Amino acid sequence: MNIGGVGEVSYARNSQVQRRAVDDAKKFISESIFDLLDIENLSLESSNRFQIADLGCVTGPNTFFAVQNIIEAVDQNYKTKHRNLQTLEYHVFFSDRVDNDFNTLFRTLPSSRPYFAVGVPGSFYGRLFPKESIHIMYSSNSLNWLSRVPNYVVDINSPVWNGNSIYYREELVGKGLMALVLAGRQNGLPLCQTGIGKSFDLLGSCLFDMANEGIISKEKVESLNLPLNDPSEGEIVELINNDWGFSIEKMRHFQAQ
Repeated sequence: MNIGGVGEVSYARNSQVQRRAVDDAKKFISESIFDLLDIENLSLESSNRFQIADLGCVTGPNTFFAVQNIIEAVDQNYKTKHRNLQTLEYHVFFSDRVDNDFNTLFRTLPSSRPYFAVGVPGSFYGRLFPKESIHIMYSSNSLNWLSRVPNYVVDINSPVWNGNSIYYREELVGKGLMALVLAGRQNGLPLCQTGIGKSFDLLGSCLFDMANEGIISKEKVESLNLPLNDPSEGEIVELINNDWGFSIEKMRHFQAQ
């Protein structure tokens, strides 16, 4: 699929599943922002600047819906709990890989958006933002496409070795929030028994049939690895609680439709 543009095979025209994930998580994220975001004690600049980052924004339009949902929830929180009548000034950082089609992203920005938009190309394996600059960090349907932690990240001699901290913890302001929406599975349920697992089994069967007919080589099929991981809830909890400087305040499982 051609990720860029707005043609028939573009991400913008073929991302209904990702859009449903945004819609399914809307109420949960909105409630979490209202309950957990300490807007009265949050570190805001004198201009009341509130900064949001979407990691893995692709080309839209799903990122625009997600950002709008977050802003509406923050507005409700701010107007309900804060005595300062000054309105918030929103800055939204749309971030994705350097080969992302940012031209399409910015051409299709909503004309009446209540925020200033900034593009941030780069991998979230590295540093993307200044220290303590982001109030809410959001990512949807991006993290599950990491098959494993890259070797250079866990190499103590690597220039990107984080030691006792990770970038996200440094980039979030004190009392900031991170909201992650990703594909997963229930505890104890093997991937092969999930809908996506069964789809991959079917795909593998088709590829081996093609190899048996000489259309592609068996070696190519056997060497194929999909860069996808659908972790269980327990695996997510174990990872987050592994002294990364974060705590899980709320977690909810949504059934894929």
